[in-house]
Amino acid sequence: MLDYDLLRWIPLIPLLASLVNLFWGRALGKKTAGALACAAVGASFALALYVFWQLPATAIFRDLVYTWIESGSFHVNLSFQVDALTAVMLLVVTGIGFLIHLYSLGYMGHDEGMVRFFVYLNLFIFFMLLLVMGDNLLILFVGWEGVGLCSYLLIGFWYHDHNNTIAGNKAFIVNRIGDFGFVLGILLLITELGRQGIWTLDFLELQKHVQTLSPTTLGWITLLLFIGAIGKSAQIPLFVWLPDAMAGPTPVSALIHAATMVTAGVYMTARLHFLFSLAPLTLSLIAWIGAATAFFAATIALTQNDIKKVLAYSTVSQLGYMFLAAGLGAFNAAIFHLFTHAFFKACLFLGSGSVIHALDGEQDMRKMG
Repeated sequence: MLDYDLLRWIPLIPLLASLVNLFWGRALGKKTAGALACAAVGASFALALYVFWQLPATAIFRDLVYTWIESGSFHVNLSFQVDALTAVMLLVVTGIGFLIHLYSLGYMGHDEGMVRFFVYLNLFIFFMLLLVMGDNLLILFVGWEGVGLCSYLLIGFWYHDHNNTIAGNKAFIVNRIGDFGFVLGILLLITELGRQGIWTLDFLELQKHVQTLSPTTLGWITLLLFIGAIGKSAQIPLFVWLPDAMAGPTPVSALIHAATMVTAGVYMTARLHFLFSLAPLTLSLIAWIGAATAFFAATIALTQNDIKKVLAYSTVSQLGYMFLAAGLGAFNAAIFHLFTHAFFKACLFLGSGSVIHALDGEQDMRKMG
């Protein structure tokens, strides 16, 4: 464990850019606001690359900002950590996020709400970085809820169109169903450990003490946590929000529904692999749901005519593969596929956005020749 004060700046820079654009974006003008948003994510990417090069293979960098909650023997710190898993996720979130920000400069250039768009986009990157860098379950949960909020704002970005607001609401509400299970899982975990005098949500501490829990308790905890992942990562039966989320601008589809937010459930499962590994029944359920989703969503994709809907169902299917790998205990394979999928699916979405623009907003593939 190595102290490393640089880590806090990776999520902080996009947050600061979001706040500057929120209060002074109109005065700065669309081009300046867009350039600032891109520069902020670019700076985070540069820092993430630097941290990645500095990180020894088995070491963990930690940055303790301050003590957030202190109640008796229960402590929660606002602190960040970067290990091998986080480093991979950081590069995906900031790297692809930066490219999508650049693409958005051109794609949203004609839009009146461009400044507002970049405020939301930067805020989304901030919450996603909080999710992957938090060193305890509570900070992960704040990021988890934050990306849910930003997805609602971005999917319903063109709120004058009733269909878009309905799609935003649907994404938000379906995610809340999953998040309810996630909250119960966290509460059950802290209660059961607390009974044994262990008051912590810190990942490294949890890993040390997880053996003290009974198999039945572990089964319930992991099942509830996985319900959260089903909602966020659009698995059967909570996959219904993701295809409708295509109502948002194409850069949003690329960022949220390919590279980052929908993979949060896979990341959480890999981050808590020490819990899931001790619950074989939950793991087999994850594998079955992943396999069913992979097959089911792919068959739906075959019948779609909307170019973005095809990619949306393809995303649901690929996430199914990731959960199939995680359910079989191959967490490294799940994260590898998460990494490769983020790149090719973001490219496909941005390519489809280019085609849609060239055809004056036409999304029906039957009319494309």
